[in-house]
Amino acid sequence: MIGKIERVNLRDVWKHEAFDLTTWLQDNIEVLNEAIGLNISNPENEQSAGSFKVDILAEDDSGNPVIIENQLEKSDHDHLGKLITYLVALEAKTAIWIVSDPRPEHISSISWLNESSSANFYLLKLEAIKIDDSPPAPLLTLIVGPSEEVKEVGKAKKEIAERDQIRRKFWTQLLVLAKQKSRLHANISPSQHHWIGASAGKQGLGFNYVIRRNEAQVELYIDRGKDRDDENMSIFKQIENEKSSIEESFGESLEWESLEGRRACRIKNLIKEGGYQYDETKWPEIQTLMVDAMLRLEKALKLNISTLNI
Repeated sequence: MIGKIERVNLRDVWKHEAFDLTTWLQDNIEVLNEAIGLNISNPENEQSAGSFKVDILAEDDSGNPVIIENQLEKSDHDHLGKLITYLVALEAKTAIWIVSDPRPEHISSISWLNESSSANFYLLKLEAIKIDDSPPAPLLTLIVGPSEEVKEVGKAKKEIAERDQIRRKFWTQLLVLAKQKSRLHANISPSQHHWIGASAGKQGLGFNYVIRRNEAQVELYIDRGKDRDDENMSIFKQIENEKSSIEESFGESLEWESLEGRRACRIKNLIKEGGYQYDETKWPEIQTLMVDAMLRLEKALKLNISTLNI
């Protein structure tokens, strides 16, 4: 014969959050350890954290503080704020939040904290169950916890945000310099992307600045749109027919990339002196080279672009 599991109202098991649930958890910390796979020990209740009191303050294997907050109700903003406050006040590395009903926004918040901080956050759902006429038993389910994968995702997001900030700063400085020399990019704003561009005066043709970690380039980018590869190639070939005179005007060789199999073509000048990852004190030198190359590229291609048969 197989019994049927029934949920029991938590208030029928632990009538008072602090006096009953917290005391029970302090005496049965192994139940929590089994649920999250840690070895927490020495739990003490109602420990001070500034002017507040932590439900339970325990230790991990290394003796570091572990914060535990309990709720017999739905998760709420107040307890989330306390969890973070206690973690900071006690310089803990692990925070555990046990609730009867985790709200979606708090699940997302704990996930974000695991991505964005060096601390480890756990969110668990607490239920009480029984089988037929058995005594009620606790059921702790891990909803959100830390992992190496989550930490790596958080690290990658942080690196992307930092990279975007650096690129925006680089473009801000470059555009100030460029606008002193030419009106070509005068109406362009800084971006977090790896390129910024302005129209070359014909649909689908743009003069772009490009920056990477260790190098930069200026280019004429030809992209008339999706499924218009033949037009792109036709424009590219028309300009390429004047390759010798264009490179003579530019003052050095250019890289001519038809990019077959892709929807765009480009004519570019690669600047190997550095990119955005270089020391910022070297940025003015790199930016000067880029602006100078752009001025020469626009001048070398201007007549050919104006006479294109498109």
